[in-house]
Amino acid sequence: MNKIADILRECSITLWVGGLWIVGFMVAPLLFSTLSESRALAGALAGVMFKGIAWVGIACGSFLLLHELLSARAASLKRLVFWLVLMMLAITIIMQFWLQPFVIALRAMGAPVETLAFPALRSFAFWHGISSALYLLQGMLGLALVLKSR
Repeated sequence: MNKIADILRECSITLWVGGLWIVGFMVAPLLFSTLSESRALAGALAGVMFKGIAWVGIACGSFLLLHELLSARAASLKRLVFWLVLMMLAITIIMQFWLQPFVIALRAMGAPVETLAFPALRSFAFWHGISSALYLLQGMLGLALVLKSR
């Protein structure tokens, strides 16, 4: 492809994967440890950041898929980079449009998580755990993408 598209590719990988790691593995834990008296505020702030990095991921992932398809054509389907980006983008879309709204709805039941009735707490904890596991998987796929795209 052309040099500008290749530079944008590198910037997209850096922005997306770097953002995932910073938000999920540094900023969110720092929020919860710093705002330990107000877990609701920490959760709200973390939610805004996760939503922001999801939109970055949708934009960057879409560009990266397009770049792969235009530069490698049908051969892109045989390239690991294509599948890493596709899996990361799929996780982002699932989390942004299905899982996060579902977890937020559970959280909005009105009481702090610690005081929710057991079934609701178990449900919130279960789905929050699924969300966390998917985010960790996405971060690991992102690391593989960074290493493989060199």
